[in-house]
Amino acid sequence: MEEARQSNKWKGYVDWRNRPAMRGRHGGMLAASFVLAVEILENLAFLANASNLVLYLSKFMHYSPSSSANIVTNFMGTAFLLALLGGFLADDFFTTYRLYLTSAAIEFMGLLTLTVQAHVPSLKPPTCAFASTEIPCQKVGGQKAAMLFTGLYLVALGVGGIKGSLPPHGAEQFDETTPQGRRQRSSFFNYYVFCLSCGALLAVSFVVWIEDNKGWQWGFGIATAAILISIPVFLLGSPIYRTKIPAGSPITTMFKVLAAAIYNNCKSTNPSSAVMGMEASPSDKTETRDGEESNNKVMVPSRTLTEDLKFLNKAIKQKPVKPMLDCTVKQVEEVKVVLKILPIFMCTIMLNCCLAQLSTFSVQQAATMNTKIGSLKVPPASLPIFPVIFMMILAPTYNHVIIPLARKVTKTEIGITHLQRMGTGLVLSIIAMAVAALVEIKRKKVAVESGLLNSADSLPITFLWIALQYLFLGSADLFTLAGMMEFFFTEAPTSMRSLATSLSWASLAMGYYFSSVLISVVNNVTSSFRHTPWLSGSNLNHYHLERFYWLMCLLSSLNFLHYLFWANRYKYGTTSPC
Repeated sequence: MEEARQSNKWKGYVDWRNRPAMRGRHGGMLAASFVLAVEILENLAFLANASNLVLYLSKFMHYSPSSSANIVTNFMGTAFLLALLGGFLADDFFTTYRLYLTSAAIEFMGLLTLTVQAHVPSLKPPTCAFASTEIPCQKVGGQKAAMLFTGLYLVALGVGGIKGSLPPHGAEQFDETTPQGRRQRSSFFNYYVFCLSCGALLAVSFVVWIEDNKGWQWGFGIATAAILISIPVFLLGSPIYRTKIPAGSPITTMFKVLAAAIYNNCKSTNPSSAVMGMEASPSDKTETRDGEESNNKVMVPSRTLTEDLKFLNKAIKQKPVKPMLDCTVKQVEEVKVVLKILPIFMCTIMLNCCLAQLSTFSVQQAATMNTKIGSLKVPPASLPIFPVIFMMILAPTYNHVIIPLARKVTKTEIGITHLQRMGTGLVLSIIAMAVAALVEIKRKKVAVESGLLNSADSLPITFLWIALQYLFLGSADLFTLAGMMEFFFTEAPTSMRSLATSLSWASLAMGYYFSSVLISVVNNVTSSFRHTPWLSGSNLNHYHLERFYWLMCLLSSLNFLHYLFWANRYKYGTTSPC
C-alpha cells in the first residue's frame, strides 16, 4: 500500500501546504481553469488603464503626445521586463503559487494609489484652459508627479510578478510525460491567450467607456476591485494545485558554466583533458536523477555532451582546476538550450515594438477622427475591441479546427510547430505596419482637404480605418505570444521554466523600450535635416507618422529575414513533441 502511494507521488511537485503532490488529486485541466479565470481579472485590471493611459496623461496630466507615448511605453516595458524578475524568483526562492499572491497584493496597492489621485482634484494639475489651442498646459509636477509614478510602477512591479508566475503555474498542472498531458498543456496556452483577450475585451469596452464618461477614478476603481477579487478566485483552486519545488538559481548555474568554460579554456595546458563531445567518465563524475552530484542518492550515468556550442564543453574537466567551477554535464547542456533559444527571443522584439504603437500613436490617431458608429460615440481607446474579438474567435478555432487538421496533414503530435506560429505572426506585423502607413496618409489627406490640419477638431473620417492595423497586429500577437510561451516553456530545462516563459513578456518589454528609443532617434536624426522632427509637437496632424510607419515596416521585414536564419538552424529538444 505504501509503495503504491509513493509511486503515485509527483516527484519535484508539492501542494499548497508543501506536501507531496499526488496523481489524480492535484493538477489537471480543472486546476488550470482557476488560473485562466484569474487571468481574465488580472488582464482586465492591467489593460483597463494601460490601453487608455496615453489619453489620461495628455488630457489630465498635460503631457505632450510624444511624452505621453514614451511614458506609456516605458511603464509597460518595465512591467513586462519585471516578469523576468518574477520568473527568477519563482524558479529560485518562491513557488509560483506564493509569488502570484504577493504580486497581486503589490499591484492592488499601486492601483489604489492611482485611484486616490484620480479622485482627489488637489492631487492633479490645474484644469487646462487652453486645451484646444497651441498654448501648452501646466503639466503635473512635484509630489503629484511622484504619486503618479509611484502608483504606476507599483502596478508595474505587481504585473511583472504575476506575468512571471501565473502562466508557468498553469502550465505546471499538466503531466508532460503523457501525450494527453502535452496536448492539454498546448491547449492551455491557447486558452491563456483567449482569457487575456476576454480581460482585454472588458477593459477596452466597458472600463474605457466608464473612464471617458464617468471619470478616471471609476476606471481605476474597477481595476482595483478586479485585482482584489482575483486573489480569492486564485485561492479557490489551492486544494488541487500542484507546484514545482524551486530548484535553485538558474542564473547562478548559467554564470557558473560560462565562467568555467572561459576559465578552463584560458588555463588548460593539455587540450586532451577537456571533454569535447565525449561522455564524462562515471567514475569521475556521477549525477543523481535530479541532475545534482551526491554520494547518498541513486546514481545514473551522465549525459553525453553534444557538439552544439562546443566552447561550453570545456566547462567539464576530468580534474577541475577550481572546485567552485565544477559543473555537471546536465548543467552544461541546460545552459546550451537557453543560449540557443535567445536568438529566437531577440527576433520577436521588433514585432512587440510594432504592438507598442497600438497603445500610443494609434489611440491618438483615432482621437483626431470621427469616433461615432451611428449614434454611439466610441472612446478611441476602445479600438482594440476589434482585434480582441477576432482573437477570441480565432483562439478556439485554432485549437479545435486548425490544429487537428494540421496533425492529420503533418502526422505529428503538435501539428504546427512553435516556430512556424511565431513566423506567421512576424509576417502579419509587416503587413500591419504597411497598412498603418497607408491609413495615416489617408487621414492627413482628409485633414488637408477639410482645412483642419492646424485644428484640434475631429476630422470627417471614421476611426474604423485605424481598426485595420489593430486587426493585423492583434492576429500577429495571437500567433506569436502563444507560440513563444509554449516554445520557451517546452524547450527550457525544468529548473528554468518560469524564467524562460518570462522571456515572452521580456520580449514585449524590449519592444516597448525599443519603441521609445526609436522615437527619440527618429526625432534627433530628422531634426538635423529639417527644422521640425517627424514626431514632435502638440498637434498630431503635424507629425510624419506615415514615414515612421514605413520605417517600422522596413525594420520588421529585415527582422523577419533574421528570424528565418535562426529558425532554420534551430533543432528542437528531444523531449519536444515537435
